[in-house]
Amino acid sequence: MEVEILYRPSYSLGVLHLGPNEEVRVESGAMVSMSQGISVQTKAAGGILKSLARSFLANESFFQNIYRAPASGGELTVAPALPGDLFLLDLKDETVLVQSGSYVASEMGVSLDTKWGGAKTFFASEGLIMLRASGTGKLLLSSFGAIHEVNLERGQTYTVDTGHLVAFSEGIGFKVRRIGGLKSTFFSGEGLVVDLTGPGRVLLQSRSTDAFLAWLIPYLPKSRE
Repeated sequence: MEVEILYRPSYSLGVLHLGPNEEVRVESGAMVSMSQGISVQTKAAGGILKSLARSFLANESFFQNIYRAPASGGELTVAPALPGDLFLLDLKDETVLVQSGSYVASEMGVSLDTKWGGAKTFFASEGLIMLRASGTGKLLLSSFGAIHEVNLERGQTYTVDTGHLVAFSEGIGFKVRRIGGLKSTFFSGEGLVVDLTGPGRVLLQSRSTDAFLAWLIPYLPKSRE
């Protein structure tokens, strides 16, 4: 599979060029268009138990779509629900942890599972609930806003608001904590942060869904009783 990313970083579109009879796994609702002859099969990827875990723990779709190109090959375009960028990782027998909602598509050599990487608490809506992607193959991720990449040296620690975290290498150490004390947690507009310790790669997004909703909701019309 060859991947081309167009219109970045605000409204990125992923163009997946599939070889003869090649299959690709795509998150439910991410398909934009496809060429003639491509077939699709919807299944609980990884089995019922893994799909239930992915759905309830990582806020991902229970079902995923497997697209298969005809003998002549084909083209499939995909896009995330929110405006933002797409980022391509080429895994080589390695594992990354992906923030809930950032997974878009992957080659069949990449397996998906859930991993608990923190806890939703009373103090913030952002929990570090991660999707674990491992194996060999291309992995396409999305962001809300632009992607910012940080490469950590061994022993280097970097603090990130959990709402801005997209993905990081599995070997990176991490610790989730509240920022500041109880008062600042409630009134500063901040919530949970994660301290990441290298070595490894970290992908951040320049916007936060929770921060956007916190700004938007007060302006929405309220229902009349």
